[in-house]
Amino acid sequence: MEWMLLFVVGLLAGTLGSLVGLGGGIVIVPALIYLAGIHPAFQGITPSVAVGTSLLLIVLTALSSTLSFLKQGRVDVKSGFVFFLACGPGAMVGAWITRLFQSDTFFAAFGCLMLLVSWLLRIKEKGTVRPVRLDVTKTYTDPAGTVYEYGYHRLTALGLSFLVGVISGLFGIGGGSLLVPMMIMLFRFPPHVATATSMLIICLSSIAASVMHVVQGNIHWLSALVLAPGAWMGGRAGAWISAKLSGRTLLNLLRIAIIVTAVRMILDGLNLV
Repeated sequence: MEWMLLFVVGLLAGTLGSLVGLGGGIVIVPALIYLAGIHPAFQGITPSVAVGTSLLLIVLTALSSTLSFLKQGRVDVKSGFVFFLACGPGAMVGAWITRLFQSDTFFAAFGCLMLLVSWLLRIKEKGTVRPVRLDVTKTYTDPAGTVYEYGYHRLTALGLSFLVGVISGLFGIGGGSLLVPMMIMLFRFPPHVATATSMLIICLSSIAASVMHVVQGNIHWLSALVLAPGAWMGGRAGAWISAKLSGRTLLNLLRIAIIVTAVRMILDGLNLV
């Protein structure tokens, strides 16, 4: 039963992750930690192992969805590689410092991070954040013929991308939960371009962080093998669904899921449940 649950977790994580460009770690990490507390087969999963296993699966999810997004013409490859120049090293730093976390601290910090993500998404929806000055500008025309002008400020993009990389390597979430709001709010990326480009960055940075976790022995290989088919299928499914739904609907559903999960993890971290 638990193994079937893991397949479903992988499918759900891959689908949600590629829908909004997050990667799926917000589903995989809590699921693995929960299973570690109720089933003997998962007792070796510490928070660090959950993060490492999650990042390994995020590579599959991100690669699967990125291939689909490339076919849809939604990935800004050049911008993605610019962000990765800082995000990749940051992810390796974050992966290395996971050893410093205790379990209770990890739960509470992870929950607080997700509440921050929900707040950022809410700010984006209200449009109350002023974009930064751009020194690289681009245009994108969507299928409906609407033309968007966007871009990025090089130093700002590199600095923030490094921070996002550290967070993604530390918490195993792939970084998209901060990358997508950053690109949309600060750099005026169209939502569908932001989510698709985010998955390219996540794929590359997760590979870098996964190498660090493999070296440290932070991978539960049996769980990864069971999660992998669902994560790959979910990545492709999410990319297909995202082209059918509005960005506002996806962000609203995501915020609700993040808040519920965040509150639960904070309560666990504070030993209140």
